[in-house]
Amino acid sequence: MIYELRIYTAHPGQMGGLVARFRDHTCDLFEKHGITNVGYWLNTVGGRSDELWYMLAFEDHGQREKAWAAFAADPDWQAARKESEQDGPLVHHIENRIMNALDFSPLK
Repeated sequence: MIYELRIYTAHPGQMGGLVARFRDHTCDLFEKHGITNVGYWLNTVGGRSDELWYMLAFEDHGQREKAWAAFAADPDWQAARKESEQDGPLVHHIENRIMNALDFSPLK
């Protein structure tokens, strides 16, 4: 199992729209394409208030590549993204990390 940590920095005033897009569309579309939702977070103490952090799980790197390609090509995702960005893009930039769990980690 591999884990992908993604940090999205929202454009000013767009965090509500970004959270809504994940809640209403993206999470279900991830699952549809074999992407496991592990968790989603916003900072409450420390850090930046314009960041949405989330973690996904994949069987391996090959499954990750196939799942992301299928998700990106999905017409439902493309429509949800277009609709949610009618007033401008939601995400300013993305940070991405692929992680392997250590042998003593509860998530393996």
